[in-house]
Amino acid sequence: MAQSVGIKDVARAAGVSVGTVSNVINRPDTVASETRARVLSAIDRLGYVRSESARQLRAGRSRIMGLLVLDMGNPFFVDVARGAERAARDAALGVMVCNSAQSATEEAEYLSLFAEQRVRGVLLTPTDASGRNIEAFRRNGIPFVLVDRVADGTTECSVSVDDVAGGALAVRHLVDAGHRSIAYVSGPPGLNQVRDRRTGALNALAEAGLGPECLRELPTERLDVAAGRDAGARLLGLAERPTAVFCANDLLALGVLQAMYAAGVGVPDDLAIVGYDDIEFAAAAAVPLTSVRQPAVTMGALAAELLLEEIETESAPTPHEHRRVVLQPELVVRRSSLSAR
Repeated sequence: MAQSVGIKDVARAAGVSVGTVSNVINRPDTVASETRARVLSAIDRLGYVRSESARQLRAGRSRIMGLLVLDMGNPFFVDVARGAERAARDAALGVMVCNSAQSATEEAEYLSLFAEQRVRGVLLTPTDASGRNIEAFRRNGIPFVLVDRVADGTTECSVSVDDVAGGALAVRHLVDAGHRSIAYVSGPPGLNQVRDRRTGALNALAEAGLGPECLRELPTERLDVAAGRDAGARLLGLAERPTAVFCANDLLALGVLQAMYAAGVGVPDDLAIVGYDDIEFAAAAAVPLTSVRQPAVTMGALAAELLLEEIETESAPTPHEHRRVVLQPELVVRRSSLSAR
């Protein structure tokens, strides 16, 4: 294996001191142009690459921002990462994206990794409902911002969407279309988003003078297409099948749509479907999917900006003031819910 080229090798090749090479790299204006040219020529000839990890160890400060999300297989979180990366890049920071896979254990492991790597800050969509992972990470003194979540008992900055309002938008749309028996494919019950969207759904039913019995909940262990297909199969097996279904995210909704297609159940004529997130695949589905849109890119960018604000005020005499930003969802109506009843 080829040996890496170090700063001493560059100094030897250029006939200068290690300090001069360091100055050329970090403070080039302090080095005479002829000497600087000789050092740069040696760097180019030897293929020297500065060790960023060594520089960070000396400075005690990383140029990396951590991002830990529930599921990078969900395009919603890909869009969140895009927004965060854009804001971080403007601040000359990189983003380390990690996937907890909705596992509290994996979440704890990645938070420990962030602490070991001395990242500048973390954007976190927590999966541990107990809050223990957040409490343990807080002791490292690394600033963090919650994304797509406001966790109970936390005072840190957060950027989220009003999921109660979003759930109400979805079910109000279905009620207005004449549906009186609605299924809610909800995902893991420990997630705040799942509970809030259910609350919004029940609120919309109450507004219409309908009771909670009009909403049949079908929980799933995960928020992916396979879980949606399983929920669709359970839905098909009900003695009294609802006429509409509201899903906690678009991946679940796409899975339900697949199950209905395989069983010959017409969408929207036999079953109306509404998803949540409005990922790119929603509009491209075989039956374009009605969905509650979350501004995912904006959410990621705002969260990163809040984190950068906190990082910049770490040594300021006035402490950073934590803020909770709540964005509003929007209903995007497509063919999957447009049957006439």
